Amino acid sequence: MKVLVINAGSSSIKYQLFTMATEQVVAKGLVERIGEPQSRIVQEAGGTETSRDKAVADHAEAFKEIVANLLDGVIAGLDEIEAVGHRVVHGGEEFTGAALVNDDVLQAIRACVPLAPLHNPPNLTGIEAARRLLPGVPHVAVFDTAFHQTMPETAYVYAIPYELYRDDGVRRYGFHGTSHRYVSERAAAVLGIPLDRLDAVTCHLGNGCSMAAVKAGRCVDTSMGLTPLEGLVMGTRCGDIDPAIIFHLAEVKGLAFSEINDILNKRSGLLGLSGVSNDMRSVSAAADGGDARARLALDVFAYRIRKYVGAYLAALGRADAVVFTGGIGENAPDRRADIMAGLDALGIRLDAAKNARARGAEADVSADDSPVRILVIPTNEELIIARDTAALAVRSV
Repeated sequence: MKVLVINAGSSSIKYQLFTMATEQVVAKGLVERIGEPQSRIVQEAGGTETSRDKAVADHAEAFKEIVANLLDGVIAGLDEIEAVGHRVVHGGEEFTGAALVNDDVLQAIRACVPLAPLHNPPNLTGIEAARRLLPGVPHVAVFDTAFHQTMPETAYVYAIPYELYRDDGVRRYGFHGTSHRYVSERAAAVLGIPLDRLDAVTCHLGNGCSMAAVKAGRCVDTSMGLTPLEGLVMGTRCGDIDPAIIFHLAEVKGLAFSEINDILNKRSGLLGLSGVSNDMRSVSAAADGGDARARLALDVFAYRIRKYVGAYLAALGRADAVVFTGGIGENAPDRRADIMAGLDALGIRLDAAKNARARGAEADVSADDSPVRILVIPTNEELIIARDTAALAVRSV
């Protein structure tokens, strides 16, 4: 079975084509700058990358370009694509797992638009464009929020009037769920224990950052909340703050709520603290060069994660592992060392030499005598989507 995985953003579509018998990627690519005068179309297949620029007016045209690329030597015909999996950011409380797309599922995704106004609309657009061009195959929606739906009420309810949750769905949902799920499954395999016996703290660290407390293979808490703004310090997002700061800025600075939203989502985090960049590599280089604000940004970033590790260990009662993934988690040994510093008393001990060597590949970077293992596991969200899609497609036949 070949499964096409689609990740549709507001101005781009990323894709990967999997052969499920071996779970290998046959081709991958993207169409970016959709709707602009010059769009970029890129594909990598068989070790060769091709790219071209042309005007792509909308997602429907972008999907036609993707299909044209795949038909150019990757597949002989559209009938080779037996199912299509779609990343959907927000499934609310409606979806605890992947779902075969039908009219009811589309309506439920639309109902979640107020919870993810920047993400669900383009996700829907991508689904609709793909269904028009490939109408005869199963389409499956896989939700970023689904993995976190096992959280207990004590973890997801905010201490605000309960009717705001009951009537309006204001609660913690969490994101990056497919990533946390993938690395949890891989951690169990690496440690040689069944998934339903794994207790772990998973850290997805990239431009967006989140953590999850995983008990017996199921999420029991996560750092992102109603939106991806809550939790850790990120590239441009502030993470946890006193909510009264919003009203303070409105009253004292005379800022509109839209301006404050822009500050907290797009001008804060590493960028706001360092004044250098939202890119961890640039901030690290500036700190190494003596920039005090860049060093402060790194210290705040590490401290926030370290604090969450301690909190999640308390929530779990024990842990088999702390798992690092995402662009920073997989490729920044200095940041991992900063985060893990001083946790020896909690049974978390890093091996400096192993950690320094670990970049972009699975590795155990913990000291030999560390009761809690420290693992680096590159994420593979697309593979999770492909697996879920294949499983539902087979059952739908």
